[in-house]
Amino acid sequence: MGRKRAPAIHRSACTLPPRMQKLVGGFPLAGIDALLVTQGSDLHYLAQYPVSDAWLLITACEVFYITDARYVSEVAKAVKGVTVVRFEKSLADETMRILHQAGARSLGVNERHLTVHQHKQLEALAAGTITIKAADGCVTSLRAIKEPCELRLMRQAIALNLAAYKYIQRFIKVGVTEKELLGKLEIFIHRHSVCFSFDPIIASGPNSAFPHARVTDRRLRPNEPILIDLGIDIKGYKSDLTRMFFLGNMPVAYRQVLSVVMGAQLEAIKAIKPGVPANDVDAKARSFLKTHGLADHFSHSLGHGVGLDIHEQPRLSVKSEMILQENMVCTVEPGVYFPGKYGIRLEEMVLITKNGCEVLSVNHNQ
Repeated sequence: MGRKRAPAIHRSACTLPPRMQKLVGGFPLAGIDALLVTQGSDLHYLAQYPVSDAWLLITACEVFYITDARYVSEVAKAVKGVTVVRFEKSLADETMRILHQAGARSLGVNERHLTVHQHKQLEALAAGTITIKAADGCVTSLRAIKEPCELRLMRQAIALNLAAYKYIQRFIKVGVTEKELLGKLEIFIHRHSVCFSFDPIIASGPNSAFPHARVTDRRLRPNEPILIDLGIDIKGYKSDLTRMFFLGNMPVAYRQVLSVVMGAQLEAIKAIKPGVPANDVDAKARSFLKTHGLADHFSHSLGHGVGLDIHEQPRLSVKSEMILQENMVCTVEPGVYFPGKYGIRLEEMVLITKNGCEVLSVNHNQ
């Protein structure tokens, strides 16, 4: 029987990229010798390259990009500071082969990003010599703090998002369907060679009372609101903004509710700065709505981080335990909903600065 051929390995000069260095610096606190990264946007963030069918294994002195034969040459050329490994049997088998060879005793994983089968597979292959530990926050905490190159792409996405709202406004007319408006937005993003961050929400009249309404064939009618929640993706980095439009004469009651929602958003934005607990910001908006008798109609969290994922840290919610830090980016989106009638949600994106925050999505010319 011939000798079994070892998987192809393309080594790079082993100087860890800066983001990897930050991760490795946290290994002692996490009690791990290595970290396995399996979620697509985490891999994209660390390798700074779009990822398919791959895992990233980070040890104290080397990073292994484990993938199949389709991507080995491409990744070896495009990604610096990693050792590209072609797996033969499975990602899990190759991961454990490398760890056993390196003499590792503990492996950190994000359990939320592994299937039950993958976790069991790793446990079996660990053979009792490598302990698998939960290390859910290692990459998450890094990604929450945006670097200048990330902020540049997000500002571009926001600027185009605002342009999309200016563009769609000309088509918001009585008789037009929600799906027709979506079609116009699809034309817009195609012209700009970008993507949506998520499936847009276009909700008219009573449909706006559903926070995550589906786009329907409903036709716009006079004297009713239209809620549009839209995001743009540029090179993986996303925006997320919601705008309200109104056809016809705005009733006094609606105008009053709109004013309160605007006030709640303003109160929250004024509270945002480094060192503030994220749940305190949610509480500010919720308290303002309660003062005006609308808190019971606010059915979701105040906001969420945005970056490579449309929902990431920090979360502005009553359950959040995060402390806000400089260069985090999040949405501020209070909303109130009256089933069968209408809903109002206003959403901006803010960057936490040294002494407060910058509303990234304010454009007086929109």
